Amino acid sequence: MAENGNDAPSGDAQSKFIRVFEGDVPSVPPMWFMRQAGRYLPEYRELRSKAGSFLDLCYNSDLAAEVTLQPVRRFDLDAAILFADILLIPHALGQDLRFVAGEGPRLSPVVSAGDLDAFRQCDIHPTLSPVYETVAKTKAELGADKALIGFAGAPWTVATYMLAGGPMKDPASLRRRFYEENDFITGLIDVLCEKTVEYLIKQIDAGADAVQLFDTWASGLPWPVLEAVSVKPLEHIANQIKKARPGVPVILFPKGVGEKLGEYALIRNCDGVGIDYAMDPSWARTHLPGRVVVQGGLDPLLVVAGGKEMERAAETYLKLFHDVPYIFNLGHGFIPETPPENVAALVKFVRSYNG
Repeated sequence: MAENGNDAPSGDAQSKFIRVFEGDVPSVPPMWFMRQAGRYLPEYRELRSKAGSFLDLCYNSDLAAEVTLQPVRRFDLDAAILFADILLIPHALGQDLRFVAGEGPRLSPVVSAGDLDAFRQCDIHPTLSPVYETVAKTKAELGADKALIGFAGAPWTVATYMLAGGPMKDPASLRRRFYEENDFITGLIDVLCEKTVEYLIKQIDAGADAVQLFDTWASGLPWPVLEAVSVKPLEHIANQIKKARPGVPVILFPKGVGEKLGEYALIRNCDGVGIDYAMDPSWARTHLPGRVVVQGGLDPLLVVAGGKEMERAAETYLKLFHDVPYIFNLGHGFIPETPPENVAALVKFVRSYNG
């Protein structure tokens, strides 16, 4: 876990979120939510209608900072997470990116082996400079007791979109390409590792207090493939970030990997891991604390339903992790149908819980 030091961002002494990574176990855990900013909030929908395209919103630092701050203001959460998209790196590398209503992102042209040299030489920062401005503007508006989390997509997850030209419900064909075109796939992963390190360090320098990597498509991979395309690349990124910015916590969220999450927790420079809603929280409590800070777990669909079922599920995590560093969060992101009043009720329940 992260140690205190001169390399830590300013304001850490007052941030409950950061203190957890220093071993603190508060009576009420720090709390934030994946996809806490977005379509379930009316204030987001109002602002989104003014922004133009979703990509325009991501690259408008004033609007993106406002979106980042909206849920923190509404629910008094302990951390904000940068509003951006995991596919901004491919866009900065030269792929055309658009978001199609009802279908999701589309990337073109589809990446081939001939693109790798150009990717290696590409300077991503001119395209991504508005993102760094969003971080700086958001940090300037946050109180010292609130942390700001930067993020990026993990190389494998980003690569699946780049190779398919959009989202894939079954990435089996990409796994086959790993076997049949190993040099190309591993070369693409290597490029994305280096660009992701650059991207996250820039976010940290702009004001991010911690960074999180999302590997949404890590599930369903045989161990040798998972190790090659997810575990080892995330280890490399964590090591490079710690080498450059030693005081900044690195959180990994490889969704759907089950007990293989223990392998990520063994990464020396991994400070925290997110547990998804399919993870047995008892297994996580037994095997993960002491290595890393545990974050998350609650099924986001329970927040759609709200009420006693949501509270009982939240209590499970609060009881299990009451005596170890823990961050209350979801096991994946809010969906658009989530009632904001249920989010407020969840926050109130967690804050008032006394075991």
